Amino acid sequence: MTWLVPLPVVMPLLGAAVTLLMFRRPRIQRTVSVGVLTATLAVAVALLALARSGPLVVAVGGWPVPLGIVLVADQFAALMLVVSAAVTLCVLLYSIGQGSSDGDEATPLAVYHPTYLILTAGVTNAFLSGDLFNLYVGFEILLAASYVLITLGGTETRVRAGTTYVVVSLLASVIFLVGIGLVYAATGTLNMAQLVSRLDALPDSVRLLLQGMLLLAFAIKAAVFPLSAWLPDSYPTAPAPVTAVFAGLLTKVGVYAIIRTETLLFPGGRAADLLMVAALATLVVGILGAVAQSDIKRMLSFTLVSHIGYLLFGVGLASRAGIAAAVFYTVHHIVIQTTLFLVAGLIERRGGTTAIDRLGGLARTAPVLGVLFFIPAINLAGIPPFSGFLGKLGLVQAGVQDGSPLAYILVAGAMLTSLLTLYAIGRVWNLAFWRSPASVPDDAQPRPSSRMMVAATAALVTAGAALTLIAGPLYELTDTAANDLIARYPYVQAVFPGGVP
Repeated sequence: MTWLVPLPVVMPLLGAAVTLLMFRRPRIQRTVSVGVLTATLAVAVALLALARSGPLVVAVGGWPVPLGIVLVADQFAALMLVVSAAVTLCVLLYSIGQGSSDGDEATPLAVYHPTYLILTAGVTNAFLSGDLFNLYVGFEILLAASYVLITLGGTETRVRAGTTYVVVSLLASVIFLVGIGLVYAATGTLNMAQLVSRLDALPDSVRLLLQGMLLLAFAIKAAVFPLSAWLPDSYPTAPAPVTAVFAGLLTKVGVYAIIRTETLLFPGGRAADLLMVAALATLVVGILGAVAQSDIKRMLSFTLVSHIGYLLFGVGLASRAGIAAAVFYTVHHIVIQTTLFLVAGLIERRGGTTAIDRLGGLARTAPVLGVLFFIPAINLAGIPPFSGFLGKLGLVQAGVQDGSPLAYILVAGAMLTSLLTLYAIGRVWNLAFWRSPASVPDDAQPRPSSRMMVAATAALVTAGAALTLIAGPLYELTDTAANDLIARYPYVQAVFPGGVP
Protein backbone atom coordinates (compact mmCIF):
# COMPACT_ATOMS: atom_id res chain seq x y z
CA MET A 1 0.00 0.00 0.00
CA THR A 2 2.99 2.33 -0.30
CA TRP A 3 1.42 3.77 -3.47
CA LEU A 4 -0.84 5.77 -1.17
CA VAL A 5 2.06 7.79 0.24
CA PRO A 6 2.52 10.29 -2.65
CA LEU A 7 -1.22 10.86 -3.14
CA PRO A 8 -1.64 13.63 -0.50
CA VAL A 9 0.90 15.64 -2.52
CA VAL A 10 -0.05 14.59 -6.05
CA MET A 11 -3.83 14.97 -5.75
CA PRO A 12 -3.82 18.65 -4.64
CA LEU A 13 -1.29 19.50 -7.37
CA LEU A 14 -3.42 17.83 -10.04
CA GLY A 15 -6.50 19.50 -8.56
CA ALA A 16 -4.75 22.87 -8.74
CA ALA A 17 -4.02 22.29 -12.44
CA VAL A 18 -7.64 21.36 -13.17
CA THR A 19 -9.09 24.30 -11.25
CA LEU A 20 -6.69 26.68 -12.99
CA LEU A 21 -7.86 25.40 -16.39
CA MET A 22 -11.45 25.81 -15.23
CA PHE A 23 -10.97 29.46 -14.19
CA ARG A 24 -14.14 30.42 -16.07
CA ARG A 25 -16.16 27.66 -14.37
CA PRO A 26 -16.33 28.52 -10.64
CA ARG A 27 -18.79 25.73 -9.91
CA ILE A 28 -16.42 23.14 -11.33
CA GLN A 29 -13.56 24.74 -9.38
CA ARG A 30 -15.49 24.36 -6.14
CA THR A 31 -16.47 20.78 -6.89
CA VAL A 32 -12.93 19.74 -7.79
CA SER A 33 -11.43 21.44 -4.73
CA VAL A 34 -13.87 19.84 -2.30
CA GLY A 35 -13.48 16.44 -3.98
CA VAL A 36 -9.67 16.60 -3.90
CA LEU A 37 -9.49 17.59 -0.23
CA THR A 38 -12.06 14.95 0.73
CA ALA A 39 -10.01 12.31 -1.07
CA THR A 40 -6.83 13.64 0.57
CA LEU A 41 -8.44 13.26 3.99
CA ALA A 42 -9.49 9.69 3.19
CA VAL A 43 -5.96 8.78 2.05
CA ALA A 44 -4.47 10.41 5.16
CA VAL A 45 -6.73 8.32 7.41
CA ALA A 46 -5.68 5.18 5.54
CA LEU A 47 -2.00 6.09 5.92
CA LEU A 48 -2.45 6.65 9.65
CA ALA A 49 -3.97 3.20 10.01
CA LEU A 50 -1.22 1.57 7.93
CA ALA A 51 1.60 3.44 9.70
CA ARG A 52 0.74 1.69 12.96
CA SER A 53 2.63 -1.31 11.53
CA GLY A 54 5.69 0.78 10.64
CA PRO A 55 6.68 3.72 8.44
CA LEU A 56 5.69 3.59 4.77
CA VAL A 57 8.44 4.66 2.37
CA VAL A 58 8.32 5.58 -1.32
CA ALA A 59 11.31 6.47 -3.52
CA VAL A 60 9.74 8.86 -6.03
CA GLY A 61 10.43 7.96 -9.65
CA GLY A 62 12.02 4.67 -8.68
CA TRP A 63 15.37 6.34 -8.02
CA PRO A 64 17.49 4.41 -5.52
CA VAL A 65 17.66 5.85 -2.02
CA PRO A 66 19.28 8.26 -1.24
CA LEU A 67 19.73 9.60 -4.81
CA GLY A 68 16.07 10.44 -5.36
CA ILE A 69 13.26 12.05 -3.40
CA VAL A 70 12.03 9.93 -0.50
CA LEU A 71 8.59 10.29 1.07
CA VAL A 72 8.10 8.72 4.50
CA ALA A 73 4.76 8.32 6.27
CA ASP A 74 5.36 7.34 9.87
CA GLN A 75 2.77 7.78 12.62
CA PHE A 76 3.77 11.36 13.34
CA ALA A 77 3.60 12.44 9.69
CA ALA A 78 0.36 10.55 9.06
CA LEU A 79 -1.32 12.08 12.11
CA MET A 80 -0.35 15.56 10.93
CA LEU A 81 -1.71 14.72 7.48
CA VAL A 82 -5.08 13.73 8.91
CA VAL A 83 -5.43 16.88 10.99
CA SER A 84 -4.25 19.22 8.23
CA ALA A 85 -6.53 17.62 5.63
CA ALA A 86 -9.57 17.89 7.92
CA VAL A 87 -8.81 21.52 8.72
CA THR A 88 -8.17 22.58 5.12
CA LEU A 89 -11.40 20.91 4.00
CA CYS A 90 -13.49 22.73 6.61
CA VAL A 91 -11.84 26.07 5.83
CA LEU A 92 -12.48 25.54 2.12
CA LEU A 93 -16.17 24.91 2.79
CA TYR A 94 -16.26 28.07 4.92
CA SER A 95 -14.70 30.11 2.10
CA ILE A 96 -17.18 28.71 -0.42
CA GLY A 97 -20.02 29.66 1.91
CA GLN A 98 -18.52 33.13 2.34
CA GLY A 99 -18.40 33.61 -1.42
CA SER A 100 -22.02 32.54 -1.70
CA SER A 101 -23.09 34.86 1.11
CA ASP A 102 -21.25 37.86 -0.37
CA GLY A 103 -22.83 37.36 -3.77
CA ASP A 104 -19.57 36.68 -5.64
CA GLU A 105 -20.21 32.95 -6.01
CA ALA A 106 -20.43 33.32 -9.77
CA THR A 107 -17.35 35.54 -10.10
CA PRO A 108 -14.78 34.58 -7.43
CA LEU A 109 -11.08 35.25 -7.77
CA ALA A 110 -10.15 32.55 -10.27
CA VAL A 111 -6.77 32.03 -8.63
CA TYR A 112 -8.13 31.23 -5.16
CA HIS A 113 -8.86 27.51 -5.59
CA PRO A 114 -5.63 26.62 -7.46
CA THR A 115 -3.58 28.57 -4.92
CA TYR A 116 -5.37 26.97 -1.97
CA LEU A 117 -4.71 23.48 -3.34
CA ILE A 118 -1.04 24.32 -3.98
CA LEU A 119 -0.80 25.48 -0.37
CA THR A 120 -2.22 22.13 0.72
CA ALA A 121 0.30 20.27 -1.45
CA GLY A 122 3.15 22.23 0.11
CA VAL A 123 1.98 21.38 3.62
CA THR A 124 1.58 17.66 2.88
CA ASN A 125 4.93 17.52 1.07
CA ALA A 126 6.65 19.04 4.11
CA PHE A 127 5.06 16.45 6.40
CA LEU A 128 6.07 13.51 4.18
CA SER A 129 9.52 14.69 3.18
CA GLY A 130 12.36 12.29 3.91
CA ASP A 131 15.19 14.66 3.04
CA LEU A 132 16.05 18.23 3.97
CA PHE A 133 15.99 19.66 0.46
CA ASN A 134 12.52 18.29 -0.26
CA LEU A 135 11.44 19.74 3.09
CA TYR A 136 12.74 23.07 1.82
CA VAL A 137 10.76 22.60 -1.40
CA GLY A 138 7.62 21.91 0.63
CA PHE A 139 8.15 25.12 2.58
CA GLU A 140 8.66 27.13 -0.61
CA ILE A 141 5.54 25.69 -2.26
CA LEU A 142 3.31 26.59 0.67
CA LEU A 143 4.99 29.97 1.13
CA ALA A 144 4.61 30.90 -2.56
CA ALA A 145 0.91 30.07 -2.31
CA SER A 146 0.58 31.96 0.97
CA TYR A 147 2.03 35.10 -0.62
CA VAL A 148 -0.92 35.11 -3.02
CA LEU A 149 -3.56 34.27 -0.43
CA ILE A 150 -2.46 36.86 2.12
CA THR A 151 -2.81 39.68 -0.41
CA LEU A 152 -6.16 38.61 -1.90
CA GLY A 153 -8.22 41.67 -2.73
CA GLY A 154 -5.16 43.86 -3.20
CA THR A 155 -6.05 46.40 -0.49
CA GLU A 156 -3.31 48.66 0.81
CA THR A 157 -3.43 47.07 4.28
CA ARG A 158 -3.15 43.55 2.93
CA VAL A 159 -0.34 44.38 0.53
CA ARG A 160 1.60 46.09 3.34
CA ALA A 161 1.10 43.13 5.68
CA GLY A 162 1.91 40.73 2.86
CA THR A 163 5.17 42.57 2.19
CA THR A 164 6.28 42.07 5.79
CA TYR A 165 5.29 38.42 5.61
CA VAL A 166 7.18 37.90 2.34
CA VAL A 167 10.37 39.57 3.59
CA VAL A 168 10.45 37.55 6.82
CA SER A 169 9.63 34.31 5.00
CA LEU A 170 12.35 34.88 2.42
CA LEU A 171 14.85 35.55 5.19
CA ALA A 172 13.93 32.25 6.85
CA SER A 173 14.18 30.47 3.50
CA VAL A 174 17.66 31.87 2.85
CA ILE A 175 18.83 30.76 6.31
CA PHE A 176 17.32 27.32 5.75
CA LEU A 177 19.00 27.01 2.34
CA VAL A 178 22.37 28.04 3.78
CA GLY A 179 21.88 25.48 6.56
CA ILE A 180 21.14 22.80 3.97
CA GLY A 181 24.31 23.70 2.11
CA LEU A 182 26.36 23.42 5.30
CA VAL A 183 24.78 20.06 6.15
CA TYR A 184 25.62 18.70 2.70
CA ALA A 185 29.15 20.08 2.88
CA ALA A 186 29.71 18.37 6.23
CA THR A 187 28.02 15.04 5.51
CA GLY A 188 27.64 14.58 1.74
CA THR A 189 23.92 13.81 1.99
CA LEU A 190 20.56 15.41 2.75
CA ASN A 191 18.59 12.22 3.29
CA MET A 192 17.43 12.39 6.91
CA ALA A 193 17.74 8.67 7.57
CA GLN A 194 21.31 8.70 6.25
CA LEU A 195 22.10 11.87 8.21
CA VAL A 196 21.40 10.07 11.50
CA SER A 197 24.72 8.23 11.50
CA ARG A 198 26.73 10.86 9.64
CA LEU A 199 25.76 13.71 11.95
CA ASP A 200 26.52 11.56 14.99
CA ALA A 201 30.08 11.16 13.70
CA LEU A 202 30.73 14.91 13.40
CA PRO A 203 32.52 16.97 16.07
CA ASP A 204 30.18 18.55 18.60
CA SER A 205 30.99 22.08 17.47
CA VAL A 206 30.03 21.32 13.85
CA ARG A 207 26.84 19.58 14.87
CA LEU A 208 25.89 22.54 17.05
CA LEU A 209 26.43 24.96 14.16
CA LEU A 210 24.27 22.89 11.81
CA GLN A 211 21.61 22.46 14.47
CA GLY A 212 21.60 26.19 15.18
CA MET A 213 21.16 27.14 11.50
CA LEU A 214 18.21 24.80 11.02
CA LEU A 215 16.64 25.81 14.32
CA LEU A 216 16.91 29.49 13.44
CA ALA A 217 15.12 28.98 10.12
CA PHE A 218 12.38 26.84 11.65
CA ALA A 219 11.96 29.19 14.61
CA ILE A 220 11.20 32.09 12.25
CA LYS A 221 8.65 29.99 10.39
CA ALA A 222 7.09 28.80 13.68
CA ALA A 223 6.96 32.37 15.10
CA VAL A 224 9.13 31.63 18.14
CA PHE A 225 9.97 34.69 20.26
CA PRO A 226 11.91 36.91 19.56
CA LEU A 227 11.36 35.99 15.89
CA SER A 228 7.57 36.32 16.06
CA ALA A 229 6.92 40.07 15.70
CA TRP A 230 5.84 39.63 12.06
CA LEU A 231 2.87 37.37 12.80
CA PRO A 232 0.40 39.62 14.70
CA ASP A 233 0.79 42.31 12.02
CA SER A 234 0.40 39.93 9.06
CA TYR A 235 -2.36 37.44 9.86
CA PRO A 236 -5.28 39.66 10.99
CA THR A 237 -5.42 41.61 7.72
CA ALA A 238 -6.12 38.59 5.48
CA PRO A 239 -9.62 37.25 4.75
CA ALA A 240 -11.01 35.06 7.54
CA PRO A 241 -10.53 31.68 5.78
CA VAL A 242 -6.95 32.57 4.84
CA THR A 243 -6.13 33.76 8.36
CA ALA A 244 -7.65 30.59 9.81
CA VAL A 245 -5.65 28.17 7.68
CA PHE A 246 -2.47 30.19 8.21
CA ALA A 247 -2.96 30.20 11.98
CA GLY A 248 -3.77 26.52 12.10
CA LEU A 249 -1.14 25.13 9.78
CA LEU A 250 1.72 27.36 8.65
CA THR A 251 3.38 27.84 12.02
CA LYS A 252 2.79 24.14 12.80
CA VAL A 253 4.80 23.13 9.75
CA GLY A 254 7.70 24.97 11.36
CA VAL A 255 7.01 23.18 14.66
CA TYR A 256 6.82 19.86 12.80
CA ALA A 257 10.24 20.52 11.28
CA ILE A 258 11.67 21.33 14.72
CA ILE A 259 10.28 18.14 16.24
CA ARG A 260 11.44 16.01 13.30
CA THR A 261 15.00 17.35 13.16
CA GLU A 262 15.53 17.60 16.92
CA THR A 263 14.47 14.00 17.54
CA LEU A 264 15.89 12.37 14.40
CA LEU A 265 19.02 14.37 13.62
CA PHE A 266 20.06 16.08 16.85
CA PRO A 267 18.83 13.99 19.80
CA GLY A 268 20.03 15.17 23.19
CA GLY A 269 21.74 18.14 21.59
CA ARG A 270 23.14 21.10 23.48
CA ALA A 271 20.32 23.30 22.16
CA ALA A 272 17.73 21.72 24.48
CA ASP A 273 18.19 24.34 27.20
CA LEU A 274 18.00 27.10 24.59
CA LEU A 275 14.73 25.66 23.33
CA MET A 276 13.30 25.69 26.85
CA VAL A 277 14.35 29.31 27.39
CA ALA A 278 12.77 30.24 24.04
CA ALA A 279 9.65 28.32 25.06
CA LEU A 280 9.35 30.28 28.30
CA ALA A 281 9.85 33.64 26.55
CA THR A 282 7.36 32.73 23.82
CA LEU A 283 4.75 31.66 26.38
CA VAL A 284 4.98 34.74 28.56
CA VAL A 285 5.63 37.50 26.03
CA GLY A 286 3.00 36.17 23.65
CA ILE A 287 0.25 36.00 26.24
CA LEU A 288 1.11 39.43 27.67
CA GLY A 289 0.67 40.76 24.13
CA ALA A 290 -2.71 39.00 23.89
CA VAL A 291 -3.93 40.51 27.17
CA ALA A 292 -3.11 44.00 25.89
CA GLN A 293 -5.16 43.70 22.69
CA SER A 294 -8.59 45.21 22.08
CA ASP A 295 -9.18 43.43 18.77
CA ILE A 296 -10.21 39.78 18.66
CA LYS A 297 -8.07 38.86 15.64
CA ARG A 298 -4.94 40.44 17.11
CA MET A 299 -5.63 38.84 20.47
CA LEU A 300 -5.90 35.43 18.80
CA SER A 301 -2.69 36.12 16.85
CA PHE A 302 -0.81 36.73 20.08
CA THR A 303 -2.27 33.61 21.71
CA LEU A 304 -1.12 31.71 18.63
CA VAL A 305 2.42 32.91 19.27
CA SER A 306 2.15 32.22 22.98
CA HIS A 307 0.97 28.64 22.64
CA ILE A 308 3.82 27.78 20.31
CA GLY A 309 5.77 27.94 23.57
CA TYR A 310 3.88 24.89 24.88
CA LEU A 311 5.06 22.90 21.87
CA LEU A 312 8.68 23.99 22.33
CA PHE A 313 8.40 23.07 26.01
CA GLY A 314 7.78 19.44 25.11
CA VAL A 315 10.53 19.40 22.48
CA GLY A 316 13.04 20.99 24.85
CA LEU A 317 12.43 18.30 27.46
CA ALA A 318 13.61 15.75 24.86
CA SER A 319 11.82 12.93 26.70
CA ARG A 320 9.20 10.50 25.47
CA ALA A 321 6.59 12.09 27.73
CA GLY A 322 7.50 15.59 26.57
CA ILE A 323 7.44 14.75 22.85
CA ALA A 324 4.15 12.83 23.22
CA ALA A 325 2.53 15.80 24.97
CA ALA A 326 3.92 18.21 22.35
CA VAL A 327 2.49 16.15 19.48
CA PHE A 328 -0.88 15.87 21.27
CA TYR A 329 -0.94 19.62 21.89
CA THR A 330 0.00 20.30 18.26
CA VAL A 331 -3.08 18.38 17.09
CA HIS A 332 -5.25 20.22 19.61
CA HIS A 333 -3.86 23.63 18.72
CA ILE A 334 -4.28 23.21 14.95
CA VAL A 335 -7.97 22.48 15.36
CA ILE A 336 -8.77 25.03 18.07
CA GLN A 337 -6.80 27.95 16.66
CA THR A 338 -8.31 27.45 13.20
CA THR A 339 -11.77 27.30 14.71
CA LEU A 340 -11.36 30.51 16.68
CA PHE A 341 -10.21 32.46 13.63
CA LEU A 342 -13.22 31.22 11.68
CA VAL A 343 -15.45 32.31 14.56
CA ALA A 344 -13.71 35.70 14.53
CA GLY A 345 -14.71 35.95 10.87
CA LEU A 346 -18.34 35.26 11.80
CA ILE A 347 -18.16 37.87 14.58
CA GLU A 348 -16.80 40.44 12.13
CA ARG A 349 -19.64 39.77 9.72
CA ARG A 350 -22.25 39.96 12.47
CA GLY A 351 -20.97 43.08 14.24
CA GLY A 352 -19.12 44.75 11.39
CA THR A 353 -15.90 44.77 13.44
CA THR A 354 -13.68 42.63 15.67
CA ALA A 355 -12.85 45.48 18.09
CA ILE A 356 -14.23 44.26 21.41
CA ASP A 357 -14.98 47.79 22.67
CA ARG A 358 -17.36 48.25 19.73
CA LEU A 359 -19.20 44.96 20.16
CA GLY A 360 -21.70 43.76 22.73
CA GLY A 361 -24.71 41.57 23.35
CA LEU A 362 -23.73 38.85 20.89
CA ALA A 363 -24.71 36.11 23.32
CA ARG A 364 -28.28 37.44 23.21
CA THR A 365 -28.55 38.53 19.57
CA ALA A 366 -26.53 35.61 18.13
CA PRO A 367 -26.66 32.70 20.61
CA VAL A 368 -25.33 30.18 18.08
CA LEU A 369 -22.31 32.39 17.52
CA GLY A 370 -21.87 32.57 21.30
CA VAL A 371 -21.73 28.77 21.54
CA LEU A 372 -19.34 28.52 18.59
CA PHE A 373 -16.96 30.92 20.34
CA PHE A 374 -17.36 29.71 23.91
CA ILE A 375 -16.49 26.02 23.41
CA PRO A 376 -13.15 26.42 21.57
CA ALA A 377 -12.27 29.46 23.70
CA ILE A 378 -12.42 27.58 26.98
CA ASN A 379 -10.66 24.68 25.27
CA LEU A 380 -7.81 27.03 24.32
CA ALA A 381 -7.67 28.30 27.90
CA GLY A 382 -7.27 24.72 29.16
CA ILE A 383 -10.47 24.30 31.15
CA PRO A 384 -11.08 20.64 32.20
CA PRO A 385 -11.97 18.24 30.74
CA PHE A 386 -11.15 19.58 27.27
CA SER A 387 -8.14 18.54 25.21
CA GLY A 388 -6.36 21.84 25.96
CA PHE A 389 -6.30 20.90 29.64
CA LEU A 390 -5.16 17.35 28.89
CA GLY A 391 -2.33 18.53 26.63
CA LYS A 392 -1.12 21.07 29.17
CA LEU A 393 -1.38 18.49 31.94
CA GLY A 394 0.80 16.13 29.92
CA LEU A 395 3.41 18.85 29.43
CA VAL A 396 3.37 19.78 33.12
CA GLN A 397 3.76 16.14 34.14
CA ALA A 398 6.66 15.74 31.70
CA GLY A 399 8.29 18.86 33.17
CA VAL A 400 7.90 17.63 36.73
CA GLN A 401 9.24 14.24 35.68
CA ASP A 402 12.31 15.98 34.21
CA GLY A 403 12.93 17.65 37.58
CA SER A 404 15.46 20.25 36.44
CA PRO A 405 15.20 23.86 37.70
CA LEU A 406 14.54 25.12 34.17
CA ALA A 407 11.76 22.56 33.74
CA TYR A 408 10.09 23.72 36.97
CA ILE A 409 10.33 27.34 35.83
CA LEU A 410 8.66 26.35 32.58
CA VAL A 411 5.91 24.53 34.46
CA ALA A 412 5.21 27.74 36.37
CA GLY A 413 5.31 29.74 33.12
CA ALA A 414 2.91 27.31 31.47
CA MET A 415 0.42 27.64 34.33
CA LEU A 416 0.67 31.44 34.31
CA THR A 417 0.12 31.48 30.56
CA SER A 418 -2.95 29.29 30.91
CA LEU A 419 -4.44 31.66 33.51
CA LEU A 420 -3.72 34.72 31.37
CA THR A 421 -5.21 32.97 28.33
CA LEU A 422 -8.37 32.45 30.35
CA TYR A 423 -8.32 36.14 31.30
CA ALA A 424 -7.91 37.25 27.66
CA ILE A 425 -10.68 34.93 26.47
CA GLY A 426 -12.93 35.93 29.39
CA ARG A 427 -12.45 39.59 28.56
CA VAL A 428 -13.61 39.01 24.99
CA TRP A 429 -16.61 37.05 26.24
CA ASN A 430 -17.55 39.69 28.78
CA LEU A 431 -17.28 42.68 26.43
CA ALA A 432 -18.32 41.26 23.08
CA PHE A 433 -20.89 38.68 24.15
CA TRP A 434 -22.13 39.29 27.68
CA ARG A 435 -22.51 43.03 28.19
CA SER A 436 -25.44 45.06 26.85
CA PRO A 437 -25.65 45.27 23.07
CA ALA A 438 -23.57 48.05 21.58
CA SER A 439 -24.83 50.30 18.83
CA VAL A 440 -23.48 49.45 15.39
CA PRO A 441 -20.51 51.73 14.59
CA ASP A 442 -21.08 54.19 11.77
CA ASP A 443 -18.24 52.74 9.70
CA ALA A 444 -19.22 49.11 10.35
CA GLN A 445 -20.55 46.96 7.54
CA PRO A 446 -22.40 43.97 8.99
CA ARG A 447 -22.97 41.14 6.53
CA PRO A 448 -24.97 37.94 6.85
CA SER A 449 -23.22 34.60 7.19
CA SER A 450 -24.34 31.66 5.10
CA ARG A 451 -25.38 28.33 6.57
CA MET A 452 -22.32 26.70 5.04
CA MET A 453 -20.03 29.09 6.91
CA VAL A 454 -21.74 28.31 10.20
CA ALA A 455 -21.83 24.57 9.43
CA ALA A 456 -18.11 24.44 8.59
CA THR A 457 -17.26 26.30 11.80
CA ALA A 458 -19.58 24.06 13.81
CA ALA A 459 -17.86 21.00 12.33
CA LEU A 460 -14.51 22.22 13.62
CA VAL A 461 -16.01 23.11 17.00
CA THR A 462 -17.36 19.57 17.19
CA ALA A 463 -13.99 18.15 16.15
CA GLY A 464 -12.26 20.16 18.87
CA ALA A 465 -14.69 18.91 21.48
CA ALA A 466 -14.36 15.36 20.15
CA LEU A 467 -10.63 15.44 20.88
CA THR A 468 -11.64 15.16 24.53
CA LEU A 469 -13.70 12.03 23.85
CA ILE A 470 -10.88 10.33 21.95
CA ALA A 471 -8.13 11.72 24.15
CA GLY A 472 -7.18 8.27 25.45
CA PRO A 473 -6.58 6.61 22.06
CA LEU A 474 -5.10 9.83 20.67
CA TYR A 475 -2.64 10.14 23.54
CA GLU A 476 -1.72 6.48 23.11
CA LEU A 477 -1.03 7.20 19.44
CA THR A 478 1.08 10.26 20.18
CA ASP A 479 3.00 8.31 22.83
CA THR A 480 3.79 5.56 20.33
CA ALA A 481 4.78 8.16 17.74
CA ALA A 482 7.03 9.86 20.31
CA ASN A 483 8.68 6.55 21.13
CA ASP A 484 9.45 5.96 17.45
CA LEU A 485 10.74 9.51 17.08
CA ILE A 486 13.14 9.15 19.98
CA ALA A 487 14.21 5.62 19.00
CA ARG A 488 15.04 6.89 15.46
CA TYR A 489 15.92 3.47 14.14
CA PRO A 490 12.40 2.38 13.05
CA TYR A 491 12.53 5.38 10.69
CA VAL A 492 16.07 4.61 9.51
CA GLN A 493 15.39 0.90 8.98
CA ALA A 494 12.24 1.67 6.99
CA VAL A 495 14.20 3.89 4.60
CA PHE A 496 17.24 1.59 4.44
CA PRO A 497 16.05 -2.00 5.05
CA GLY A 498 19.44 -3.36 4.02
CA GLY A 499 21.47 -1.01 6.17
CA VAL A 500 22.57 2.61 5.81
CA PRO A 501 25.21 3.08 3.08
